Amino acid sequence: MAIRDIRIIGDPILRTPTEWITDIDERVKSLVEDLLETVDMDGRAGLAATQIGVGLRAFSWNIDGDIGYVLNPKLVEVSTEEYQDGDEGCLSVPGLWFPTERAWYARVEGVDLDGKPVVVEGEELMARALQHETDHLDGMLYIDRLDRATRRKALKAIRESNF
Repeated sequence: MAIRDIRIIGDPILRTPTEWITDIDERVKSLVEDLLETVDMDGRAGLAATQIGVGLRAFSWNIDGDIGYVLNPKLVEVSTEEYQDGDEGCLSVPGLWFPTERAWYARVEGVDLDGKPVVVEGEELMARALQHETDHLDGMLYIDRLDRATRRKALKAIRESNF
């Protein structure tokens, strides 16, 4: 197990859709250990494999002391009538937070290390994390979801940052 370095915006892997995991081998087991150890720090709500340089479809979360992972997650349901629009940040865009609209509720389906089906769902922060991390696995960053004016501000702040 290892705490892995976080890839920062500008790294091409963050914009590359991930590959589905077809074989749960030692490499995947090691990836899960690294995801769990790396997300287990204050201020970290979620971590996608791409953020540690691995192009496989997996992420971990750390919400209110609940730490877990899912392989091959697919966002299968979000609330369509209730939304949240609080500030969102990202380990790959360090130190910058912008109001980002997300569904209030989200549900992800995937598998665990034994290949057994897993359902992860939640509201508020958990829903935000599920949507955010699934976006990462599809090659998207939260700044892609910002409204036009906020996105302009975010891009300017990114250019001015010293990542």
